[in-house]
Amino acid sequence: MPDRQKPLRVAQVAPTIFPVPPKDHGGTERIINDLSVALTRLGVKVTLLAPSDSTVEVERVGLLPSLSFLEAKQGSVPPSIPAVLEAARLEDLRTRLDQFDIIHCHGEFAHAVVLGERRGQSVTTIHWRVDELDRELFFSRFPDLPVAAISAAQETGIPQPNRAGVVHHGIERDRYAFSAQSEGYLAFVGRMTDQKRPDRAIRAARAAGRPIRLAGTIDVGNPRYFDNEVRPLLSEEAVYVGPLGDREKGRLLAGADALLFPIDWPEPFGLVMIEAMACGTPVIAWRKGSVPEIVEDGVTGFIVDSEAEAVSAIQRLHTLDRARVRNRFEERFTSDRMARDYLSLYHKLLGR
Repeated sequence: MPDRQKPLRVAQVAPTIFPVPPKDHGGTERIINDLSVALTRLGVKVTLLAPSDSTVEVERVGLLPSLSFLEAKQGSVPPSIPAVLEAARLEDLRTRLDQFDIIHCHGEFAHAVVLGERRGQSVTTIHWRVDELDRELFFSRFPDLPVAAISAAQETGIPQPNRAGVVHHGIERDRYAFSAQSEGYLAFVGRMTDQKRPDRAIRAARAAGRPIRLAGTIDVGNPRYFDNEVRPLLSEEAVYVGPLGDREKGRLLAGADALLFPIDWPEPFGLVMIEAMACGTPVIAWRKGSVPEIVEDGVTGFIVDSEAEAVSAIQRLHTLDRARVRNRFEERFTSDRMARDYLSLYHKLLGR
């Protein structure tokens, strides 16, 4: 048991793909950044195990750079490099297990082996879907690994023995500025993939007679989707602006009448929804995964089941109060709230 008179010592174990915080896109790394900073404000001693090109202002461990850094420097890397980076990260963890009261992992699978007898004083946050065969096999072999769901919807796919609680994501309160006035366009922000369905967003905007701006990366796992399903729909009224960093994304969301979130998969959370709300921008989202937990229908946006319902919702945006949307973000989705929730979970795991 940790000494109650000393700060709680928590390791945050990040993936190896992007630095913390990410320079462009990388929702997982953004959450790890904001959680680490907010926990520090609560008096927790945070150590971040992350790529060496990370810049978050907490104690950091990690000698090797991120995969994205290596790819940018080398042009391409051998397919074995991700495994090398993961092995190095887990060695950093293995040699320091006794330095932490709680180990909070945001990776995939192998950390469960390294944790060994410390699994009971750990928590794993999975930033992806949990309803596929890989997770089923993983959970069956590690029933003693506590897993924190990022939504109640995600938790339904986690076996009961692994369930440690639900902690919704949060972001820094002042990262995105509130905008009382929008600029007459709709926005889509997300990967260009059949899970996120930007094609639906374009068709709904067109049917409503509204321009739309789309931002996000072309999914490396499904690059043909953009060329086959999205590019043919682009026009002067439907403009793809590419991937955006925080500043540009904030401007895009702040100027939008609404964010369209036309997902076609069991979304585990959907970070861009609360980023839009931070700007005061309402969200029109399809009823999948976490959406009913995040969007308050008629308050912070509208929940729909079809493109036709989305068009109707667009026509009712004038009934929503952007200041109220921002207020609900501050009440529900800041990183300080997220950190308090995780801190309560840490204490629970430690038996306090």
